[in-house]
Amino acid sequence: MSRLLVCPPDYFSIDYEINPWMRLSNAVDPERARAQWHGLMRALEEETGVFLERMQPVPGLPDMVFTANAGVVVGNRAVPSRFRHPERQREERYFEDWFRDHGYEVALLENGLYFEGAGDLLGFPDAWFGGYRQRSDIRAYARLSEIFGREIIPLELVDGRFYHLDTCFCPFSGGDLLYYPPAFDPYAQAVIEDRIEKPRRFVVPTSEALRFACNAVCVGKHIALPEGCPETMALLEARGYETHPLPLDEFMKAGGSAKCLTLALD
Repeated sequence: MSRLLVCPPDYFSIDYEINPWMRLSNAVDPERARAQWHGLMRALEEETGVFLERMQPVPGLPDMVFTANAGVVVGNRAVPSRFRHPERQREERYFEDWFRDHGYEVALLENGLYFEGAGDLLGFPDAWFGGYRQRSDIRAYARLSEIFGREIIPLELVDGRFYHLDTCFCPFSGGDLLYYPPAFDPYAQAVIEDRIEKPRRFVVPTSEALRFACNAVCVGKHIALPEGCPETMALLEARGYETHPLPLDEFMKAGGSAKCLTLALD
């Protein structure tokens, strides 16, 4: 992962409630949110060496900052998201335009086939996993398998607090997995255990899962994650990863953290 798509939080706010974290009464501090976003960007550029592609934020679209939901990019092909909630459907054309303007071959899913991008489609070179039930539609993965020529293993998400796969499942480039099993139904838990051997699986404690420990960005051996997750950091550091804890609580008010704020472009 050497290029990430990001979007400045110029218009980030809580304007509606579409997940259990969002409350209109819990207003965003715009200055603090900007400082936290720029802190994450500095860490990614200076500590991990990634190149950041910045897209233009749009007034009235407060969640565009969460570019993980823009779609999925593999090579030169991009599939933009089809959002479940009308509040976020207005973002779709801006993400689609960005992909087209930057030379990607864009494949569109049919209307009503909900799929929320790299928030729900994650994996390793030899195994892709797709979260469904809360936001994305399980039917979308059959179509995405055709587009990308890859097997995608659906995983059912059963806890509304973990509404996207990237809130509870974080695959690392070294082949390891950070995840929170109670977010999944028993069958999905069994599938994960079957496909990923135990020494490569790291279980996050509940208290830190609720601080979005799994919503981390992995670049090589570098892990950018929200601060306040000491047990998770200890697990990762024992495995040889270098952790970069960052304050991201303003974005947690909307149900997101480090990973939600980035989209891998390669």
